[in-house]
Amino acid sequence: MFNLLHCPRIARVCLVLAASVPVLVRADDCLTVGNFSLGADEKGAPTGWQLAEKSGHATFSLAKDGAVPALWLRSTNTSFSFQRQVSADLKLYPVLTWKWKVTDLPKGGDFRKSGTDDQAAQLFVAFSRTRSIVYLWDTTAPQGLMADANSPPFVFIKVVVVRSGAADLGKWLTERRNVYEDYQRLFGRTDKPPIVSGMRMQINTQHTRSSGECAFADLMFAKK
Repeated sequence: MFNLLHCPRIARVCLVLAASVPVLVRADDCLTVGNFSLGADEKGAPTGWQLAEKSGHATFSLAKDGAVPALWLRSTNTSFSFQRQVSADLKLYPVLTWKWKVTDLPKGGDFRKSGTDDQAAQLFVAFSRTRSIVYLWDTTAPQGLMADANSPPFVFIKVVVVRSGAADLGKWLTERRNVYEDYQRLFGRTDKPPIVSGMRMQINTQHTRSSGECAFADLMFAKK
């Protein structure tokens, strides 16, 4: 099992693995990673996920928003995440789908600058200790941008800005990314994607000394 890398910035977080997790729910057409109707463990974390606090203390809850069972993350000058171990073969399940909702964005957040590297919602897909893709809802960086994150030597983190700005605040949005194709586009088309080994949901506002709030629901890998 790989170790979690603790680093002060979003771009320096590479691998996200929980120490002990239940078996993922597999079906013919999907692999469920985050079902937040399953309740919490003895520490209050969603079943199957592990809390990691990087700066300050985490504020979170499991609550339904209408009919959507969700994990809510609230940050005020803090940084924390939930992570879990995953084993997903992108050849079988190439498409990652999830729901998220952002109600508060870090003021001036922009992953492209270390001093403003805060986001209301981040979803990491880790392949190894040194290679991952992170899908962002950023305050400033333009939607659709694909770029390298600021990372230590020999660590390769690719950023995809899925949403940007306040236009869709307060709305549940369903996202669909072909991670297999994203991996080949970002790391090289001749590079065969390895097995997905971990996932991480993160929020941070400590660089901008502001606040943010988001919710995640229904994370799964699906057939194309």
